[in-house]
Amino acid sequence: MPDHSLAFRVKDPIIDYELCGIAEEMMRRRPNTATVLTEDHTGNSCPPKEETRHASTFDLSSSKRLFAICLAFRVANSLLVQTYFNPDEHWQALEVAHRLVFGYGHLTWEWNKGIRSYLHPMVFVPLYKVLAFFQLDTPWFMMKAPRMLQSLFSSVGDFYLYKLSRILFGDRVAQWTLFSQFINWFMFFCFTRTLSNSLEAVLTIVSLYYWPCIKGSDQLSVASRKYGLAIAALACALRPTSAIIWLYVGLLELVETRNRLRFLFIEVVPIGFLVLALTCLLDRLMYGSWVLVPLNFLKFNFLSSGGDYYGTHKWHWYFTQGFPVMLFTFVPFTVAGFIQSKEWKLSGLIAWVLGLYSVLGHKEFRFVLPVLPLALMFSGYSLAAMETPHSSNGKRKRPLNFHVRCPSRLRWALFFLLASNLPMALYMSLVHQRGSEDVMNFLSKEALDEKVKSILFLVPCHATPYYSSLHHNLPMRFLDCSPGAEKGDLDESDRFMMDPVQFVADLAKNWSLPSHIVLFDSQERKLREFLVSHSFRELRRFFHAHFKVDRDLQSSIVVYALAGR
Repeated sequence: MPDHSLAFRVKDPIIDYELCGIAEEMMRRRPNTATVLTEDHTGNSCPPKEETRHASTFDLSSSKRLFAICLAFRVANSLLVQTYFNPDEHWQALEVAHRLVFGYGHLTWEWNKGIRSYLHPMVFVPLYKVLAFFQLDTPWFMMKAPRMLQSLFSSVGDFYLYKLSRILFGDRVAQWTLFSQFINWFMFFCFTRTLSNSLEAVLTIVSLYYWPCIKGSDQLSVASRKYGLAIAALACALRPTSAIIWLYVGLLELVETRNRLRFLFIEVVPIGFLVLALTCLLDRLMYGSWVLVPLNFLKFNFLSSGGDYYGTHKWHWYFTQGFPVMLFTFVPFTVAGFIQSKEWKLSGLIAWVLGLYSVLGHKEFRFVLPVLPLALMFSGYSLAAMETPHSSNGKRKRPLNFHVRCPSRLRWALFFLLASNLPMALYMSLVHQRGSEDVMNFLSKEALDEKVKSILFLVPCHATPYYSSLHHNLPMRFLDCSPGAEKGDLDESDRFMMDPVQFVADLAKNWSLPSHIVLFDSQERKLREFLVSHSFRELRRFFHAHFKVDRDLQSSIVVYALAGR
């Protein structure tokens, strides 16, 4: 891990070795905790699990330290995320919140059709108000503070993932689960971004902790189910597609609960209605009219397949490419954990979510982010099973020394996971597609010095952040890519990519000459002569990517300015 990430050490004087020390730096063993080696019905040994007396307790001082560790790690994580991933991180959350607080910002076409709720942008409104009040709305804070706020929520998700895996499988599995959660490249890359999916993932983990059907009613009071229901309802209000998760969990609870009528009519209906009503009231206030966002969202994405406008994948994509890429080298450990743990409820939930999302034509990695921590929990299980020394009859060997505590197969597994995930996490977070954010940081500083009058973005639509990063109320224009009335209609972004020279020549007939133009190098080569003829000169060039994603290689992003500026 990076040097500045906070870590914690196992309280065991015997442990003093090389590779396992890296993993153990991320785990802390509770003192005076009795462990036993359990066996499944086949006689195979399972990871050590705490005695029943520890199953439902959680030491307060210990939990505070653990949460502090999670928070410190995620704050450092958020500061290391300096690349562009998905437009929604900026355009559907921060841009809207910026408009609410500072009075300017762009609303995309989704807001005109009422398929977005103001619930998620409202999370960042208090942050922007605090920055404005203390005059901290500088370029650095405007870029970093939102992700730092999300890191607070993400650390709550880490903390509850530990608690959930601990009550299911015990301390050692919980510690290895947290290790897996911390070093998985996609969690590091995505979990602290201001995507609604990141917050949805947090709410999913927290809510699952309170559902009796997940852990067994004897381990947690059924009364806590109300907390789980409320948080699940909030997740659905945030992203209506989260209902896919809670339909599975709700049906499971309905089968296992003793009082089904109470569950349905005293808990599900009132709590669900209350959260829906409050969300509708918020949207009524912000839209100025009654808008039922969940219905509009589901109609657009499910009934009319509106999301297909932004691309489709084969039905099996989540199973064969999407989710395996997110798990990366954790795939074999997750599969082993499925088999060894025999925890079919959660593994069934993962399969259910991947299966239902596979029905949709438009697929993205982030859509299934909420179940990635659950898959990593099973990786934690298999790592704990590797750690557990046992003889052929399933009894623990003694004395416990270096080679017993950390057998060679575990050392190789840790080396494999660290050597593959850490470089990937750092490359994707610090290098790949960083130009989009670097250019906005540069323009924000230029605007602060009053060197920018207006900006034209000749890049594919939403390829950079916007007013929420620039933080100056200047005239700006980008290429529109709103869905057309007819399927197959070409938008501005499509027409520009097909023939950049002709598109800009037509645009120049009616434009108000901008002071700055932003474009990728792949189009800049074709437009350089045109730009020079209109008195533009290259001002700055920023590295963007080493390889292409879904278009031609965009290795750098270039800023042109009118001569004399």
